[in-house]
Amino acid sequence: MEQDRHRLAQQTLAYVLAGGRGSRLKEMTDIRAKPAVYFGGKTRIIDFALSNAVNSGVRRICVATQYKAHSLIRHIQRGWSFFRAERNESLDILPASQQLDEENWYKGTADAVNQNIKIIRSYDPKYILVLAGDHIYKQDYSIMIEQHVRTGAKVTVGCLEVPREEAKGFGVMAVDEADNILDFVEKPADPPAMPGDPEKALASMGIYVFDAEYLYELLLKDAIDPSSSHDFGKDIIPQIVAEGGAMAHPFGRSCVMSGLESKPYWRDVGTIDAYWQANIDLTDFTPGLDIYANDWPIWTYSELSPPAKFIHNEEGRRGQAVSSMVSGGCIVSGSSLYRCLLFTGVKTHSYAELEGVVALPYSEVGRRAYLKDVVLDRGVKVPPGLVVGEDPELDAKRFRRTEQGICLITQSMIDRLET
Repeated sequence: MEQDRHRLAQQTLAYVLAGGRGSRLKEMTDIRAKPAVYFGGKTRIIDFALSNAVNSGVRRICVATQYKAHSLIRHIQRGWSFFRAERNESLDILPASQQLDEENWYKGTADAVNQNIKIIRSYDPKYILVLAGDHIYKQDYSIMIEQHVRTGAKVTVGCLEVPREEAKGFGVMAVDEADNILDFVEKPADPPAMPGDPEKALASMGIYVFDAEYLYELLLKDAIDPSSSHDFGKDIIPQIVAEGGAMAHPFGRSCVMSGLESKPYWRDVGTIDAYWQANIDLTDFTPGLDIYANDWPIWTYSELSPPAKFIHNEEGRRGQAVSSMVSGGCIVSGSSLYRCLLFTGVKTHSYAELEGVVALPYSEVGRRAYLKDVVLDRGVKVPPGLVVGEDPELDAKRFRRTEQGICLITQSMIDRLET
């Protein structure tokens, strides 16, 4: 069985949709696309979809980019350049480059594939795995591909169980006991319940498996349909469901769990609150996502940096971190950290106190600053003595503060304080 899955994975091309901004992350995506946003101390969000593909044996990959893609493209070039053509491996970056005419950029997720059909065909894949590049999870795609081939489905849709109230923001499917999709509705006001569980619904993960030739035909027909929005969730999948050829693949069947993980883990970190929470959760004694497991590594570009350093040992001026993750190149100089996640090259100065802080690479916290429940964007220089997390009204005037009390701080916000 495992050999069969490996063979099918080798015949598959993964197409990663990575062009979205992720506007709910506000200023974090002013200069980078959502898939390029930092996550977990060393990685970027897109690394999870790419690592899942590689670990599943799918080593022909295309990444479609569009919105402010420079940071994403640079990351992929630096961290994902190990593919070898002589081993039938490849990773192509496909920016929106007006492949079909001189007017149209990618008009939807389906169009983002259709505009690159000639490039995809050149690899002659038998199956195409369409992935979203902006979620955090570990999954063995080869299990899903095997189900697709075994059942003879026209499309196999990855899905996960969510509370019905939360399902209103997803594409939701109604299925029978054999996993046939009976209905597919995009962001319904009243999501259909799962069979046998009226409190939950099956939400689409934005993961699809197609036979390649069938997908080509489908996309070419969709491209000339003036009524189509050229989107998988809105147009392509509902059409296949109506024809009776769509199958669901529950995430729990192929989710990768190590010894520490007790249940399937999948997160959309598309809001500041969700992003902060998912990062801080990694500091738990037993986190819901195990990024330490060597049997399913999360590949990434790893900057060359010295080990983290903690200095000073005086009362009130002790470099220390409790329940925290500190990356290479960080210097914790006479400051205290509790439940914090520091990316590469972060510096914190004497007498500073940080609690619940997610500090992106090369940010710096000045002396006697106090930060609680904060996301620091890359390169932010927090001035000495700044206090965030004690006065909600003042925080909201100066920074981006969410309803849950998380403050996003960018350098432009800091600059406005000093003018």
